Amino acid sequence: MNDNNFISKEDFLKDILVILRETFEGSPEGQGSAYLDHGIGVLPTIDKLSAEQVSRAINGISIVAHTEHAKFYLDRLTEFMKGRTEKVNWEQSWLIETVSPEEWDVLRDAVRKSYDNVLRTFAEIETWNQDNIGDAVAIVAHTAYHLGAIRQLAKATK
Repeated sequence: MNDNNFISKEDFLKDILVILRETFEGSPEGQGSAYLDHGIGVLPTIDKLSAEQVSRAINGISIVAHTEHAKFYLDRLTEFMKGRTEKVNWEQSWLIETVSPEEWDVLRDAVRKSYDNVLRTFAEIETWNQDNIGDAVAIVAHTAYHLGAIRQLAKATK
């Protein structure tokens, strides 16, 4: 860290991308894992689930609702990292509760695109400061929470 309270792009990305990739893609076989299970991540988890499974409400919430909310969060946080200042209606992120097989395919593709956008956004930031570091850490923590919720709900859909 330098005297201006900034961290170098390379130093920050080196560490945050490891956990971000593991959260979305899962940990590679034979490597350590921040999660208890190897190979889990948002993308491999949702790829194994059907529209019927993700649309089933368990204790009042569905997997698709968690998935849409997590994607919405990714999209808004990357907007904030790029300068957005307008307020967000977070309730909009919970509106989808059920999906058809086609809608589920579209949502899974949208999650991948949102993840790719996060990677691009992180790469484009030249100076990491308190605000964008906080947003980046929030993306990882928030997504990890919803990954856990999705995985627990998935157990109940079998």
